[in-house]
Parts: sequence; C-alpha cells; structure tokens
Amino acid sequence: MGQKDLQDFLRLVEQRGQLRRITAPVDGDLEAAAIADRVLAMGGPALLFENVKGSSMPLVLNLLGTVERVAWSMGLERVEELEDLGSRLALLQQPKPPKGLKELTSFSRVLWDLVKARPDRDLTPRCHQKVVPEAELDLNQLPLIRPWPGDAGRVITLGLVITKDPETKVPNVGVYRLQQQDARSMTVHWLSVRGGARHLRKAAERGEKLEVAVALGVHPLLVMAAATPIPVQLSEWLFAGLYAGQGVHLARCKTVDLEVPSHSEIVLEGTITPGETLGDGPFGDHMGFYGLEEPSPLVRFHCMTQKREPVMLTTFSGRPPKEEAMLAIALNRIYTPILRQQVSEIVDFFLPMEALSYKLAVISIDKAYPGQARRAAMAFWSALPQFTYTKFVVVVDKSINVRDPRQVVWAIAAQVDPQRDLFVLDDTPFDSLDFASERLGLGGRLAIDATTKVGPEKRHDWGEPLSRDAESEAKLDSRWQELGLGDLVGHEPDPSLFGLQLEHVLKRLS
Repeated sequence: MGQKDLQDFLRLVEQRGQLRRITAPVDGDLEAAAIADRVLAMGGPALLFENVKGSSMPLVLNLLGTVERVAWSMGLERVEELEDLGSRLALLQQPKPPKGLKELTSFSRVLWDLVKARPDRDLTPRCHQKVVPEAELDLNQLPLIRPWPGDAGRVITLGLVITKDPETKVPNVGVYRLQQQDARSMTVHWLSVRGGARHLRKAAERGEKLEVAVALGVHPLLVMAAATPIPVQLSEWLFAGLYAGQGVHLARCKTVDLEVPSHSEIVLEGTITPGETLGDGPFGDHMGFYGLEEPSPLVRFHCMTQKREPVMLTTFSGRPPKEEAMLAIALNRIYTPILRQQVSEIVDFFLPMEALSYKLAVISIDKAYPGQARRAAMAFWSALPQFTYTKFVVVVDKSINVRDPRQVVWAIAAQVDPQRDLFVLDDTPFDSLDFASERLGLGGRLAIDATTKVGPEKRHDWGEPLSRDAESEAKLDSRWQELGLGDLVGHEPDPSLFGLQLEHVLKRLS
C-alpha cells in the first residue's frame, strides 16, 4: 500500500483525475450531501469541500463513490484483484493441509502475510499533534453533515468506533453512526449483536463505564476492514493489515486505555455510562426510508486529538447508488472465494446494488442432483453473517452469468413454476430496518429455483435448449470482417436495469 493516510490517498486520487476541489462556501446542513448525491449518481469524482460553513476543516465526500476507487484504496489497480485477496482470506477461514507444492506455496504466502500484518506502536503519532482538553472541546467546530431533511441531527458515519472487552481486553473496531447531541456528546447507533454493544453489556455487569475512541479521517482501507463481517478469528487491526499488506501503526489514546490508528486525522476519546441513553434518529437509511427514533447509548467525550491541519471524511446512507453500495460491490468480489469454500457447489454469486447489495442474491451452482438448489439456498443463508438478512435467493445453473440481468430474468421466466420452485422460510430473524416485514425484526425468506429440473423434479420431457455448435460459431467469427460487420461489437447489459427487471419478475411470481 503506497498511501499511508487519508491525505496521501486523496493526493493519489487527485493525480488520477478523480478529485474535485470545491472552494465555494457549502453548508454541511443538507447542502453538502445533496451535492455529493448528485455527483455520485453521475459516477463522478470525489469531492473535497474546502470552505464548509462554521468549520475551518475541509470535508471529503464521495471518496469511495466508484468501485475503482475502492480498489485503489486497497492498493489494487483492478477490481478483479479483489478475488485474489478473497482467496487468501479463504485459506485462513478454513485452513487445510496443503496437498502439493502449489498449495504449500500459497499457504506459506498467507502465513507470511499474517506476519507482515501485525500492528505496531507509533510513539510520535501525528494524531497527537494537537490536543484539545474537555473544557475546550466543541463538536460544533467539526464539519459534520445532516444529509436528509427529516434527519434528527448532525452525524459521524465513517468513524472507527473502538471499544475493548472489559474481561479479555480484546478490542473491537466497528463503523457505527453517531448523532451529535450537544457540544461534547453523541449517541451511538449499533445493533445488539455488534462488538461494541456486547462490550457495553459486559461493562454494565461489572458496574464500569465503557471507554470509547472514535477515529475520524482514517485511510479508507481501514474502513473496509472494519466493515467486513467475515468470521475470521483475527483482530480488526490484523485483518486491516492483511488488506493493506503491512501492519497498522497504532497510538495510545490520551485519556482512555485504547489504541487508534496513528494516522487518524481526528480522534475523539470518551466513555459510556451503562444505562445512560438519549433518543437517536430518525435518519435516512440504506433501505430508502427514514428509520425510527431509538434510545441509544450516550458517549460523553473528554478529549480530542488531531493533526495540525486535519481533513474530515464522511458519507451518508440512502437508496442506491451510494458509497456504501460501492463498498458492498467490492466486498462481493472478496466474499466469492470464501463462499465457494463454505458451499462447494456454488460457482458464482452476485448481490445487485439495486437490491441494496444484500437483500437479493443470485447464485449459480453446478447442479448434479434433485433438490440441490434448495440445499444451496439454505447453505448460502447460513454461510456468512452478512447473508442473514438476505431476503431473496435466486439459484441458477452455472451456464447463467449471474451479473447479466437478461440471463437471470430469462432463467426465472423459462425455468420456474411458482407452484414447485418457490421455497419460503417463515418467521426468521430479520433486519429491523426492513419495513416490508409484517413484524419488525422477524420476516420471511424466499428462494427461487431457476435451475434446469432433473430427475423427480420434473414430470414430463423438457425441450432441448437452443444452441449452435462451436464449429459453426468459429466459422462465423472468421467471416465477420468479410461480411462487413467488423464494427459491430457486443454490448454489456446496463446494470441499472437489473433491479427493475428482477423486481418486475418477482412481482409476477408472487
């Protein structure tokens, strides 16, 4: 990884023509997010707002607004390289004794990656160049944004929220939304299953406050690592080091017993008193609706440290496309080899951005026996934690390109009988943000078997699929220029049509 911190990465993005500096005054209340939203929808550049009203700090939005820039943040030049990273992580997920020299070499390389990924201590961290004590701390001076008109307040979205298990002292690093409540406090919104929430419950049992550090403006690679819920038994810092190819430099906080990335632009240090909560929300969420107000833990900050000239990094949620969708597309590539290892019959899978990058999955299998599609769907739902909230699974044959909406929709239309091929699971634990569920937190799942039917799955003969032999296709290829058709090339499907077409088919099936 050539970029060491956020500002180094900004310089790289600018050198490649993917950063636009905005010098005109911009309001963090609604305006900054609205500008970024429009630019992101155009596939446009990252935006550096240099003149945010009420703050002396620049603000960055849309930094990870394309999958290409996400790959750059991980030190990669091509999106396809993300699968190579996933293959190395898959070896750590379920290590097996190497069978030959090639596998031994691959496993040795992963072990060496682990050695290089160990974090180390920075004794003169740049995040301590300026220390702001509690008496002088004022969150109003930070360029926080309020993205949507119905949002309850200003938010932090891409901060690393760091806590430590009160018993084992093992840290947890998560990316959670924080809402400003006053000049020195914010509420943190995390699910009860997340590491920070578990640490708070343990602190409550021990009658202790929970120490919290929020690292703002870190290299985006660390955001990727913290947001990746892959069940590898590694600390987030070691996992980030695997992503980066080198260890993360950590620094001890000034007022709490926690460590943060030493290159952080800003660090907020504070504590949570168990049981002390305030209303958090509503806020616009990734489902495309406003969430509900919830009582959430209150973080009281006692100190802020920062670089001399810090830059604030943030984003916002909403109906795709958004930055979180670009992160999900990149993670889709990383998950693929891990998923293949967990469920051997899966050839490929895809999480369409229009389906929020996790609500609908298309998986292809190498079908060999009746009922295999149902088995693959069940295995997919339980393979990785992030697939727990996947509402629809469409299973297709390995000959279908899961990323081509035309092929997927054809498979549903031509291979599915709703009386036979729809498999529903009732009353499963579900996403509380999914308002389509009859009861929040509890919902159904639907698997669609769009594979070719074999054996007892069919009661009549099935017509042979239309195809041309390879020799005829090769002969046609050789005559293409002669026919005067050399300027005609195939076109990739428009991914933006995927959600629209699939949604239409699903409505017809239901």
